Amino acid sequence: MRLQDKVIVVTAATRGIGAAIVKACAEEGALVYIGARNMEKAQAEADSMVAAGLRVKPVFNDATQPESYQSMIDTVVAAEGRIDGLVNNFGGTNPAQDKDLLSTAYGDFLAGVDANVGSVFLGCQAAAREMAKTGGGSIVNISSIAGSVPDISQIAYGAAKAAINHMTKSMAVQLARAGIRVNAVAPGMTATDAVADNLSDEFKHFFLRHIPLGRMADPEHIAAAVVYFLGDESAATTGQLLEVAGGFGLATPIYADAMDAAVAR
Repeated sequence: MRLQDKVIVVTAATRGIGAAIVKACAEEGALVYIGARNMEKAQAEADSMVAAGLRVKPVFNDATQPESYQSMIDTVVAAEGRIDGLVNNFGGTNPAQDKDLLSTAYGDFLAGVDANVGSVFLGCQAAAREMAKTGGGSIVNISSIAGSVPDISQIAYGAAKAAINHMTKSMAVQLARAGIRVNAVAPGMTATDAVADNLSDEFKHFFLRHIPLGRMADPEHIAAAVVYFLGDESAATTGQLLEVAGGFGLATPIYADAMDAAVAR
């Protein structure tokens, strides 16, 4: 029960990594709010977890409505008196618009950066103001390996995640004296329904050849890293980026070919 009685908000948490984070936090004793645009889905997710003996509630949050970040935090604080943890899980990209430099429209680039960076800024700002009033708390930003390893496409998404990595460090420094820790978790390819539904087996096989551990992370692996940063075990840790990507990006760019050659010998 590493998060016993902590009040935690997780955004974009009705499925995939977000849902795994909610479940892991609740299993560690926290009262967890699912921040979501679709309140029907959020309520259904909360109901299923409550039926399993966990404490989970829905709260409205729409990344396209900047004011909803403040209203989300206000709603939680009005009900519980405080907020101890925030997980900024919202993020994403549109591959049809977010391509390489020569193929991406400027407006689409700005929209992609704003959606990802803006959600983190607004969520952190609203939560930190309340945490400062009650002695502190912990914020975890969900970044991506794309923020550290350049890609042949998705220029806006990579730029946004790199910005989130820098913002995490900046906020860690700026909020430390208020007792607020800020860290980030950077997933690589993760075995979510979205990955299963949208990526071909051929592409997944190709990608996995470049991961030293040879496997995708499970959503629960991301959730475990988040629980660590939210709990007291990491009380002396702030401004850190923890990659949960199987070692992707660590090895030589010819890693896959080199391994194939070694096996052939």
